[in-house]
Amino acid sequence: MPAAKKNSSTLTRDFEPFKEKKGEEYMSDRMREHFTHILNQWKQKLMEEVDRTVHHMQDEAANFPDPADRASQEEEFSLELRTRDRERKLIKKIDKTLQNIEDNDYGWCDTCGVEIGVRRLEARPTATQCIDCKTLSEIKERHQGG
Repeated sequence: MPAAKKNSSTLTRDFEPFKEKKGEEYMSDRMREHFTHILNQWKQKLMEEVDRTVHHMQDEAANFPDPADRASQEEEFSLELRTRDRERKLIKKIDKTLQNIEDNDYGWCDTCGVEIGVRRLEARPTATQCIDCKTLSEIKERHQGG
C-alpha cells in the first residue's frame, strides 16, 4: 500500500499573505490578482493529483489471484477515486470562483453582501459567505439534520 499522502484538497500555504496598502480599496485589482494566483496554484496542484492517480492506477493495476489482495487493491482504488471525485468538484468550484473574480463579483457575502474579508478568503478562497452568515448557516443545518 502506498505511503500516506497529504490531502491535496486542502489549500497549501505557499503564498505571501496579502498586505493591504494604506487606503487600498477592498477587492482592488492587486487583491483580485492575489486571489487569482492562489486559486490557480491550488487548481494546478489538484490537477497534478488527478494525473498521479491515473498513472498510479494504471501502473498498479494487477489481477491478483488471491481474493484478499484483489479486494485490498479494489478498496484502495475506490478510496482514491472518491478523493479525486471530491477534488473534481473542488476544481469546478475554483473555476466558478475565478469567474467571479473576473466578473468583479468576488469577496462579498452572497447572503448579506458584506465584505468576506481578506484573511478568511486566504484561508478558504472559494468562500461565498462571511463568517457570521456561514456560522448561522451551519447552526441551522445542525438543527435541521439532527
